[in-house]
Amino acid sequence: MTKVDQFESVFRSASKAVFHLQPLQLKKILLVTDLDDYGAKSFESLVRSFLSVLPSDAEWVVVHGKDFTTIKDLLEVVESHRADLIVTYRHLHSQGWRWALSLGEHLDVLTQATSSPVLVLPHPGAERQAEHALIDTNSVMVMTDHLTGDDRLVSFGAYFTEPKGTLILSHVEDEATVLRYVDVISKIPSIDTEKAEAELRKRLLKEPYDYIQSCRKGLQKDRPSLSIEPLVRFGHHLKEYDKMIQKHELDLLVMNTKHEDQLAMNGLVYPLAVELRQIPLLML
Repeated sequence: MTKVDQFESVFRSASKAVFHLQPLQLKKILLVTDLDDYGAKSFESLVRSFLSVLPSDAEWVVVHGKDFTTIKDLLEVVESHRADLIVTYRHLHSQGWRWALSLGEHLDVLTQATSSPVLVLPHPGAERQAEHALIDTNSVMVMTDHLTGDDRLVSFGAYFTEPKGTLILSHVEDEATVLRYVDVISKIPSIDTEKAEAELRKRLLKEPYDYIQSCRKGLQKDRPSLSIEPLVRFGHHLKEYDKMIQKHELDLLVMNTKHEDQLAMNGLVYPLAVELRQIPLLML
């Protein structure tokens, strides 16, 4: 390695992403159901109690089952209201919740076709939700495999957490991917594999840890009573998050679902969204 390369490496390693809290305004909330008038009213009461952390003066608009049937109808309803947040549940106008193999075609399209955040709740008839779900948002987790620099994701997590609640900032590096890179490194004679693996693992965890410290400082002024906890590790994404939901009795998972280079949902997020059906998911 030349001195120029060494200098560049030192310079880049010293560069750290700094968190900046993004102002969020949720003035209009659209609650989409496939229920009749009575059922929709009862569900609205449950959801508004669960989301008591949201502004008390926010406008709530409730969509009933009679208001749409097809995906096209749903998108037209959503477009007409231009809400800041859409709240719904899995398998709208579908019996697919019985098998839990997808989010349902309405929701699959909705999460990608609108720029508004979509809060996905457990299906009211599936009886799969955790005992602590839909009560409050005292324990919220931001979920990603690339936390560093994602100010919007963290800002939404903080916004939806109770003032004295706990916001867990998680970053799970896929262990299988790391081992694949180590295997490739082991085939390069000029590189010390053991040392390279140790440095790689150290660096992969250091950056999200540093960013979380920046988040703590950035949130201290506006949310001084909020508890910020780091959760950074290697592992299998689905297994790790399933364990976290049970261990921390999570009330809400916040995740990115859109990908800049593709129409379909982020490849990491979709299987997690399908499997982690016991608690609400905020999909940005």
